[in-house]
Amino acid sequence: MALGFMKNVFTFGKKDAPKDEQTVLPEDETEAPEAATPEPEAPAETVTEVESADPWDDDSIVGGVVGPSQSEPEEPATPEEPAAETPTAPEAPPAVEEPAVDEPAAEALPEAEQQPDPAAPKNRGFEITSGAKPEAVPSQPAKRLSWFQRLKAGLFRTSQQLSGQIAALFTKRKLDEEALEELEDLLIQADLGVETAMRITDTLSSERYGRDVTGTDVSRIMAGEITKVLGPVAKPLALDLSKKPHVILVVGVNGTGKTTTIGKLAAKLTGAGLKVTLGAGDTFRAAAIEQLKIWADRTGADFVGTKLGADAAGLAYDAFKRGQENGSDVVIIDTAGRLQNKAELMDELAKIVRVLGKLDPDAPHTVLQTLDATTGQNAMNQVEIFRNIAGVSGLVMTKLDGTARGGILVAIAAKHKLPVYFIGVGEGIDDLEPFEAEEFAQAIAGTTEEEQA
Repeated sequence: MALGFMKNVFTFGKKDAPKDEQTVLPEDETEAPEAATPEPEAPAETVTEVESADPWDDDSIVGGVVGPSQSEPEEPATPEEPAAETPTAPEAPPAVEEPAVDEPAAEALPEAEQQPDPAAPKNRGFEITSGAKPEAVPSQPAKRLSWFQRLKAGLFRTSQQLSGQIAALFTKRKLDEEALEELEDLLIQADLGVETAMRITDTLSSERYGRDVTGTDVSRIMAGEITKVLGPVAKPLALDLSKKPHVILVVGVNGTGKTTTIGKLAAKLTGAGLKVTLGAGDTFRAAAIEQLKIWADRTGADFVGTKLGADAAGLAYDAFKRGQENGSDVVIIDTAGRLQNKAELMDELAKIVRVLGKLDPDAPHTVLQTLDATTGQNAMNQVEIFRNIAGVSGLVMTKLDGTARGGILVAIAAKHKLPVYFIGVGEGIDDLEPFEAEEFAQAIAGTTEEEQA
């Protein structure tokens, strides 16, 4: 399956060449059937045709732009001609090699079949606390790495930097006061925060003081203490559908992934059978409006937009009303977030909150702030500002795959104790997943479940 996809990518736009070869080779064999030279070419042609007959050889896989190849109906007939014309023994080796080409696809099938028990509900990162629960749309089998594997890959730079420094610190050295102070400084520099750094060093001191210490010992204790800090904030997004629509206001600095996060969240909600309306409240950027419209089309959500520079509070009003009229379960509203004009845009954000409050005293029901992990300590200041203006009730951490400063989430959780609903480690629609404290801690510390046990 994977080889079919790779072959399709590298031959995209060059499919005319194989067709010409297929028409020339049979003619050569017909004109000189007794010649010895065309015979070695027949196995090569057979292998080429078998590869092109891969059921995953479909240009529609690449972004859905191009449909299936028009030459597919001719492919089954082409392999049969060499088989009939050349029944000699030398052709047996290529026939034996054909399964070897398809073996990766065959091996991928059991992985797709190993689905979790349907009786065990999947953690989607949100839960419906009251109201009717719609029937969920069946999900397709995953054909990628597991979420934990992607999380470890995304946090590799963070864990590699930490583990390398820790290993260098405790090479052939006993744990003493000087070593503990150096470790504490190292953890603070990694943006884990003073409180978490002290917890780790205190626990390490109580267990190993005066004894030899390895990097594995420190990583194990670090993962355990980070889990204790993050455990209380790892919560699902609660949706009260007894009153519709549930309004989610998404805030954050531009560049933190607000619009993309809204699209991914909409995909999760519509996949669970909920009706969603998206409001393009970032009226300062034309690209944000267009991008949210694309996400609405992709996820099947309703879209409410306006012209560039329009009043964002008025857009929020329209989105809420549209959600009421079309029976939406959830309305998600995007906002502008340029901190360089902090006073003006923060006043506008406060106005949006007031307008929604007039339509529903409890609205917005959820204020979700997106944070860019690459900003490090600046993310801590952003939480402080938006929490005071908009009453942030939960966080989403994005771009963890592009930084060595992923530990900032631990420091934010320790200080603000706000729920962390989702984290993102990529641009794909499935790269936004519910936040799991233990998995995150293990990925940062570079440990595994076996090491923790």
